Amino acid sequence: MARNAEKAMTALARFRQAQLEDGKVKERRPFLASECNDLHKAEKWRRQIISEISKKVAQIQNAGLGEFRIRDLNDEINKLLREKGHWEVRIKELGGPDYGRIGPKMLDHEGKEVPGNRGYKYFGAAKDLPGVRELFEKEPPAPPRKTRAELMKDIDADYYGYRDEDDGVLLPLEQELEKQVILEAVEKWKVDKEARLESGGDKEEEEEVNIYAVKDDESDDEGEEQTEGEENQQKFIAHVPVPSQKEIEEALVRRKKMELLQKYASETLMAQSEDAKRLMGL
Repeated sequence: MARNAEKAMTALARFRQAQLEDGKVKERRPFLASECNDLHKAEKWRRQIISEISKKVAQIQNAGLGEFRIRDLNDEINKLLREKGHWEVRIKELGGPDYGRIGPKMLDHEGKEVPGNRGYKYFGAAKDLPGVRELFEKEPPAPPRKTRAELMKDIDADYYGYRDEDDGVLLPLEQELEKQVILEAVEKWKVDKEARLESGGDKEEEEEVNIYAVKDDESDDEGEEQTEGEENQQKFIAHVPVPSQKEIEEALVRRKKMELLQKYASETLMAQSEDAKRLMGL
């Protein structure tokens, strides 16, 4: 069977079309909406564009047209939508109604617009094309954020590491590492000491003098009463007079009195107090 386009090109179809037009010349829609200065014709071209859009939207619902034909139809529909917008603006300039505000939105609801794509819409089977379907897939919603009270519920002593040693694993490891570090430090000290002695030539080995050690003649009888655990402890001697607890308390009391006198007593009262102390010989 012949296609519809071929049927329309037959002589009978052209003759029938001429009879319907009755000798009238078919007017062509202007390429630019600004070229039309007649409000009635502008309304006519807008209706014509809406009719073309409706036909193409019905055609694009057929997914068997093929990917390339569907993409072409979708582009044509978007082009007609933009052209319809231009005619609506021109109609408003010519004093007609504002279709952008009061016009039906049915054509807009049939298409789906990709966010951030400057108004380009996809109709019918075009929404299922490869690469387009992924554009409409919504990302999964982000998990709700926990409040401060919910976060504080999970914070306990373990969070701060206060009970890390309760399992009995960490302490032995630390003790073993501590012994190893001490041995390494001792070995390093011995090596450094031998190096210093070798660099000294014929000098005798210098023993480190313990400045805090107490000589035998300065020790008193109390040292003989010390236990075996205290024998290895070092003794210290104070070379400056150390005040007793009573002397410290008296000094603090005198200092506090002076601060109170300086804070609350007047200069006259201070002078009288000094005179009284001098007369009394204090």
